Amino acid sequence: MAMAFKMATTGMWVTDECKNSFMEMKWKKVHRYIVFKIDEKSKLVTVDKVGGPGESYDDLAASLPKDDCRYAVYDFDFVTVDKCHKSKIFFIAWAPAESRIRATMLYATSKDGIRRVLDGIHYEVQATDPTEMGIDVIKDRAK
Repeated sequence: MAMAFKMATTGMWVTDECKNSFMEMKWKKVHRYIVFKIDEKSKLVTVDKVGGPGESYDDLAASLPKDDCRYAVYDFDFVTVDKCHKSKIFFIAWAPAESRIRATMLYATSKDGIRRVLDGIHYEVQATDPTEMGIDVIKDRAK
């Protein structure tokens, strides 16, 4: 039977699939990104989409709905000025202006809970439109 982790503040549950997919991304590098969604009826945070290691940040951005909220994690690889290869995991809280107010509130109040379950996030980005989460924002944060 699948387990879930309860987020006490909102009554939402984060499924095992979310945590396991995140650990695979973090340790095995089998995913470039993961998009999560909240199912309001079941009160579960579930995996909505997984991007393979060959997918790009643009693929992640394109997978986010224009009229609904999502959470996403992105594994950003880069090279430092010292020529060191590094990887930083970004948590993205996506809440476009076109989304329902109820969804926006639900995602806002559940965010800290899912972040606690996904151990190992380096940076957080909150975005209401694509320009607020552009690759330049990610690169700038990762320095």
